[in-house]
Amino acid sequence: MKRVLIPTKLDKVAQDLLKANGHYEVFQDDSGDIAALCAKHPDAYALIVRSEAVTAQIIDALPKLKVVIRAGAGYNTIDTKYARKKGIDVMNTPGANSNGVAEEVIALMLADARHLIKADASCRAGEWEKKAFMGREVAGKTVGIVGLGNIGRLVVARLSGFGCKFLGYDPLISPERAAQMDVDLVDLETLFSKSDYVSLHIPETSETKKLISTKLLGLMKKGATIINCARAGVIDEEALRKIKAEKGLRFLNDVYPKDEAGPKTVADIADIMVPHLGASTKEANLMAAKRAAEQLIELDEKGMTSYIVNRDIPEGLDQAYCDLANTIARVAGLAMGKETNLKQIETSCYGTLKPFRGWLIVPVVSALWKEIDCSMDSKAAEKFLEGRGVNYQSRDTDERKGFANSMTVDLMGSLDVSTLRQVSVRGTVAEGTVMISRINQFDKLYFEPKGHVVCFQYKDRPGVVGHIGAALAEAKLNIEDVRHSHHAPTDQSMAIFRINAPASKELVQKLASDLDAVMAFGATL
Repeated sequence: MKRVLIPTKLDKVAQDLLKANGHYEVFQDDSGDIAALCAKHPDAYALIVRSEAVTAQIIDALPKLKVVIRAGAGYNTIDTKYARKKGIDVMNTPGANSNGVAEEVIALMLADARHLIKADASCRAGEWEKKAFMGREVAGKTVGIVGLGNIGRLVVARLSGFGCKFLGYDPLISPERAAQMDVDLVDLETLFSKSDYVSLHIPETSETKKLISTKLLGLMKKGATIINCARAGVIDEEALRKIKAEKGLRFLNDVYPKDEAGPKTVADIADIMVPHLGASTKEANLMAAKRAAEQLIELDEKGMTSYIVNRDIPEGLDQAYCDLANTIARVAGLAMGKETNLKQIETSCYGTLKPFRGWLIVPVVSALWKEIDCSMDSKAAEKFLEGRGVNYQSRDTDERKGFANSMTVDLMGSLDVSTLRQVSVRGTVAEGTVMISRINQFDKLYFEPKGHVVCFQYKDRPGVVGHIGAALAEAKLNIEDVRHSHHAPTDQSMAIFRINAPASKELVQKLASDLDAVMAFGATL
């Protein structure tokens, strides 16, 4: 019998399913802390948790531990790297809480629109202030959804009965998929300027931290509402504090830097604030518990590894080639531009990479979507793409081309209904170093994608490289490496500069304008 510990308040369905299987002995106790339960059962095989911290100390207290399952999506409270060192699989149950969060968004919208919280307190106090609580209706309003993942799509579906108009921002979802949901894809500026409600459903990454700041908030309509049930860090709190007062914005919040008791910094600006209740429904708890138990059984009986979030790379595949797939996909994404709606991904693997072509889609997808972890498996990656309406194809390759141990990533997408865009990047690993050999028609680049870079494609003419160099020097940026390639049939050239510090967005945009560039980007790789 395999011993399973559940040191958390979790629906009993997990315990019931595991016991019914006949191969598990389950101990569930949420009355004490996780360390105390582990001390009582040091021979535990599996651990199912909610938000409890699974530290290195907890892992060391369970020498026979083989599996940790987070009954929910986020697993930042689990030391996944230490678990992998100990040979322990960490799993999560993504999507189990999505409907609970989506419904919370709508609950916040309605409660705020009709002043239900203050009206309840007033009525209980014996008052009768109907005029003071004149509300507004959600029906017919324009709702902007920032991030069309599982939760964002469900918000649209649940609000559809209100007759709302939906605007969506998600650079990597196809227009066809958005159209199926009755969502108009727009840029962030348009979404914030035209929406009566803006609901955030994006992860907190280096790119999204404080994304919602002065520029976007300043575009919002007077009296518009912003709802954050995503992550606290995506909003610039100080910018919101200032602009909220100026424009009479409403702010409904469910997320904080830490889930813990104590004063909250947004207390003075949040019109409604609740203690991270998005996933706190009986149904979400039941679904997460059910899936946690089912995934443990499927892992043990069928070897199903789709939801392991700290997987090792396949035996025989060098980590450098995982980095290669991730890097060239990221460069391809940069070349496509954030404004492009991705419709198709094609990969080509040559030489010894060919047997791993199925698995290599994982680092490709994780390069294009920050919320995706490199440790998922290929089936989960393909399912994710399917949900985003993005087609994926792994092409058969001709080894006679001589692209030994190299990989190509092709991205196809659209800027608008009539404008298509395609980017192709090929790379390899030389002496353990990732090298990009081709971007589009520009071959033999042999560029090492690391550090801070700027890249421009333009109509060839004298003096361009010097102009770029002079502009970089004026910005006090030192050039560490340059790659330049000319394609005679199209009379186009590409220049790639590696520099000692990041180039500002304004500098890249100015140079792109000066050069009338076909493609331009700056990034830290």
